[in-house]
Amino acid sequence: MTLAAATNENLAHISNWLVYSAMAVYTLAFLAHIAEWVFGSRSAVGRTAAAITTEAAAAAPAVSVTVQQAGGGTAVLERPKVVTRSAPGSRDVPDGPGAAGTSEKGDLYGRMAISLTVLAWALHAGGVLTRALSVQRAPWGNMYEFSTTFAMVAVAVYLALLLAKKNIRWLGLPLVTTVLLDLGLAVSVLYTASDQLVPALHSYWLWIHVSCAILSGAALYVGAVSTFFYLFRDGYEARLAEDRPLRKIDNVLSRLPSAATLDKFAYRINATVFPLWTFTIIAGAIWAEAAWGRYWGWDPKEVWSFITWVAYACYLHARATAGWKGRKAAILGLLAFSCYLFNYYGVNILLSGKHSYAGV
Repeated sequence: MTLAAATNENLAHISNWLVYSAMAVYTLAFLAHIAEWVFGSRSAVGRTAAAITTEAAAAAPAVSVTVQQAGGGTAVLERPKVVTRSAPGSRDVPDGPGAAGTSEKGDLYGRMAISLTVLAWALHAGGVLTRALSVQRAPWGNMYEFSTTFAMVAVAVYLALLLAKKNIRWLGLPLVTTVLLDLGLAVSVLYTASDQLVPALHSYWLWIHVSCAILSGAALYVGAVSTFFYLFRDGYEARLAEDRPLRKIDNVLSRLPSAATLDKFAYRINATVFPLWTFTIIAGAIWAEAAWGRYWGWDPKEVWSFITWVAYACYLHARATAGWKGRKAAILGLLAFSCYLFNYYGVNILLSGKHSYAGV
């Protein structure tokens, strides 16, 4: 074995240990996030959701309407009071874990969770970097590498939003949970030893096309999680507004940001990332022409990438259409992200085509 080959093998082993170490620290972050939700008080918006509903109803003006009756008398009717569900959060009134009103103990666990997440991400990024150095190429040439890089970028998006002072600490628990599942699947089922790529992948488009796909998917994942929680939070607020009995899960849902906040956040993420996903498909077509001599060949990966694009285009159009706002648009958004997931796992594992080299 040459010195270069031995060095690459050592780097591959270091990469594996860094990924395993990151998983261990992510587990500690997961436990800290759980502690934050258990010991922290409800969010500022969640704690006062019922009060908002009551105050909105009480503040609605009673408008008197005088109706002339047939017998010459008059009757005074009152316009029904309008009940408004929770308003979106703002920088002045942040909501969710980490917001004003959470207990000191819960906030301490939350800060510990963020610190552990940062440490785990640093180890995770080191694992991805050493994997790239071991193969001397972009670290996303197979499903194992794509999965580990995807998880790293998803956490990076979360930390970047926190750094930008966005009130999204509530996202930490589902994010870390998903990252642990993703990495567990990657190291146990999808793992592929360090190796070189097939000739078709030896192109600078590998850096452009796949990196855009990873970044798009990571951001779309954040939007999908927000949409998922929006559906539950919206149901919770509906029960409050209609004075229906609450469920056990409502104690957790009360800690989430308001439904309007979650809905707006998801829409902004999806609308921002949609042009990047569009460019991803265009870049893939250009690469396909250079590698295989055609821009489009109805390969399963190409077809499902386009289906995903159409699904998100429908979602964005639905959001701009009055009759498709709220829960209908949210369900469409989750279906769109399901298309993205199938485009990755389903196409790579169940179907065969030009992209079969990305399989296990």
